[in-house]
Amino acid sequence: MSLKSVLTYGAAFALAAVMAPAAPGTALADEGMWTFDNFPTAKVKETYGVTLDKAWMDKVQAAAVRLSGCSASVVSPDGLVLTNAHCVIACAQDLTTPQTDYVNDGFLTKARTEEKTCPGQTAEILLSITDVTKDINAATKGLTGADFVKAQNVKSAELEKAGCGDDKTIRCQVISFYQGGEYKLYKYRRYTDVRLVFYPEYKAGFFGGDPDNFNFPRYNLDSGFLRLYENGQPVKTPQHLTFATTAPKENELVLVAGNPGSTSRLLTVSQLETLRDVTIPTQQLMRSELRGRLIQFGAESEANKKITVDTLTSLENGFKVFYGQQLALQDPKVMEAKRAEEAALKAGMSAEDKALYGDPWADLAAVQVTAKDLYLPYYFLDSSLNSSSLFSYARTLVRAAKERAKPSAERLPEFADTRLPLVEKRLLDKANIIPAHERIFLEFRLLKAREYLTTDNAITKLMLGKESPEGLSKRLIEGTKLGDPAVRKALWDGGLAAIQASDDTMIQYALRIDDQALALRKAYEAKVSGPTRIAAEKVAKIRFKAYGNSTYPDATFSLRLSYGKVTGWTYRGQTVPAFTQFAGLYDRATGNDPYELSPKFAAAKGKIDPKIVYNFSSTNDIIGGNSGSPVINARAEVVGAAFDGNIHSLGGAYYYDGTINRTVTVASTAILEALDKVYDQKALVKELTGK
Repeated sequence: MSLKSVLTYGAAFALAAVMAPAAPGTALADEGMWTFDNFPTAKVKETYGVTLDKAWMDKVQAAAVRLSGCSASVVSPDGLVLTNAHCVIACAQDLTTPQTDYVNDGFLTKARTEEKTCPGQTAEILLSITDVTKDINAATKGLTGADFVKAQNVKSAELEKAGCGDDKTIRCQVISFYQGGEYKLYKYRRYTDVRLVFYPEYKAGFFGGDPDNFNFPRYNLDSGFLRLYENGQPVKTPQHLTFATTAPKENELVLVAGNPGSTSRLLTVSQLETLRDVTIPTQQLMRSELRGRLIQFGAESEANKKITVDTLTSLENGFKVFYGQQLALQDPKVMEAKRAEEAALKAGMSAEDKALYGDPWADLAAVQVTAKDLYLPYYFLDSSLNSSSLFSYARTLVRAAKERAKPSAERLPEFADTRLPLVEKRLLDKANIIPAHERIFLEFRLLKAREYLTTDNAITKLMLGKESPEGLSKRLIEGTKLGDPAVRKALWDGGLAAIQASDDTMIQYALRIDDQALALRKAYEAKVSGPTRIAAEKVAKIRFKAYGNSTYPDATFSLRLSYGKVTGWTYRGQTVPAFTQFAGLYDRATGNDPYELSPKFAAAKGKIDPKIVYNFSSTNDIIGGNSGSPVINARAEVVGAAFDGNIHSLGGAYYYDGTINRTVTVASTAILEALDKVYDQKALVKELTGK
């Protein structure tokens, strides 16, 4: 969608219809990213006349997959997994060689022997959910600041260790819900050998490019397939979902099972104001400039353009997401409704509640002052956002060497025993590291640190020393060998002694800044994270007393189930139909980027049935992280893979409006038609349909 169109849609981000002050804790029809142990089956039956029993829920849970940053589903008895093309493009990029270009040409297989391992990719399937709220609360009782954070992390690590033991095929994760109102131990079956089976051409998976992103109608084959392996063989998965061969109907019930990344619907007004006034504007300015640098780099050569495809697409997507969120937070109606919600909760507090909890909203407001002061130093020195992979490798190696020498419970939480296997895999797996591309990110980060913190700031001096951002980034990139997995493995195995003895430029740089970065992290936990968690838990307990678990928790990249119906929407007198067909793809094609047909789709025009449903929209409540989620009908058949939302859904981080918020899905019918007629993937079609 063009900038002009986005600006026109700005007024759509209103909250009154969905967060009415009279009932701030009540989820409306089709709203909610519900946990599997608290799904409103009665509400679904009342609204749609469909009964979803325990067997249905168990089957879907057993086939729902969490990937690195995305969602997916098992769709065959031999470990075949459906997700989005944009969820596996990084794998296609990593597997690309000077002789092959899997991103632009596609990755096609005729036999399972041609399937290739995706570096760093893992897949997890949820096995069980256990309430551990009492354990966490007991461990943190009476503590404040950094002590509270440490106790919470230590207890979580203990519970994860008790739940999983030393079994590397199992992952346990303690997850906070309702801003600390509940804590659950999620136990997953983990697969570390995940192989690419199918990825379409980039022009097919992202037809329409950034202009069509968060828009509808859409004409995208945003689908890809992976396969789970163990001991060199495909995993047997009898609890898989059936792939539907017919498209859903208008107003039909559909459900989305996936892992929504993060929402902020339970944040207080003061926390939202920090996002609106500090965090989002700062990040958007940097995204905008970094986008320009990547575009310029890509314009220098065809090879550079290929290198930037994945990162530029992701960056542009993030920019549009946060642009929509910023518009939402700038709408007075949003904040008015949030203030009304807080006032209603406060008014309902008893004298006993006030004595027990005080005013946690005021506590959170006070924390924001410190949060704003520490945000930029903490971002530039300790966060991993907008960082080069080579620097991330170095920091991981340095910190892991320090932390692994300690008992598991005393480590930083990301290096606890239960989390080390994933850290090690992502560190040691082979990846396609391009030095010129790495330098863009490292140089940009250093430039922005100097600009935002100023030259005389102690952190800037620590990060740069006497060097310029351009010179330092060049020296670090040219002097490191961390692009070689064997070098990383030797340093990982060698521990702190090997790290300290290394003359690798990136390792030495990470060592130079790490003590101060950790000190800043500790200060942030003491002054921001700890007080925030304590106050947020008090708010959560007040909410629980008022509404119980009749509402859903904010998204936490944990398995959720949302329900809705297939339908379009009407906005400002214009009605948008729910479906697109293949005929529309060819009508929309102009021959120019981003509306240029992929070569294989252009060649297959006479073979494809133009009436087959391509993409469709529904009222399901989703957010980033849901990409690749199976869209399922009442018979537990996969009717598609969710890949986007419409422009109105960009405020979904803060609220849901069922009249205009829509999920956008690539239909199973389109996937099958393309596999058969465009890509000649007969074996894959037979595996999905049995025909």
